[in-house]
Amino acid sequence: MTPRLMERYKEEVVPKLTEEFSYTNAHQVPVVTKVVVNIGLGDATQNPKLLETAMNELAVITGQKPSVRKAKKSVSNFRLREGQAIGATVTLRRDRMWEFLDRLLNVALPRVRDFGGVSPKAFDGRGNYTLGVRDQTVFPEVDYDAVERVTGMNVTFVTTAETDAEGKSLLTHIGVPFRK
Repeated sequence: MTPRLMERYKEEVVPKLTEEFSYTNAHQVPVVTKVVVNIGLGDATQNPKLLETAMNELAVITGQKPSVRKAKKSVSNFRLREGQAIGATVTLRRDRMWEFLDRLLNVALPRVRDFGGVSPKAFDGRGNYTLGVRDQTVFPEVDYDAVERVTGMNVTFVTTAETDAEGKSLLTHIGVPFRK
């Protein structure tokens, strides 16, 4: 069974983008290649249990086991040593990526209080987009009563688009609600 959003991409988005940017080849049409979900926890240096719960929540949200991110440098002001665990990340590809995108766009983002759309300015210049989610409880998989601490996360959409305009058009057609 193919994910719903992937079918929509193939049937609706590809023809629209081909017409909009007048691509001559189907392989020129940009596509989302991966989605990276990242949680950074600087407080994990004092309380390692925070990282464990964040990793469990990230695994429940994405359906994939996260990998631990360690500090690259020692910073004395933050009481941080090189090699200490300070975050968790998951890279989603193929079907899991499309399923996660579908849940993010159709379930999680509409649950954000006073949601007026996401910022259209968070592109990196190469068609990739990063979105910040302040509260992990917007995902229905997370049990609200079991949450000890509200942690945010970054969701990065990595695309094959060469410009921000192509990337924004791709994400808009997929269903990312940009602010006007």
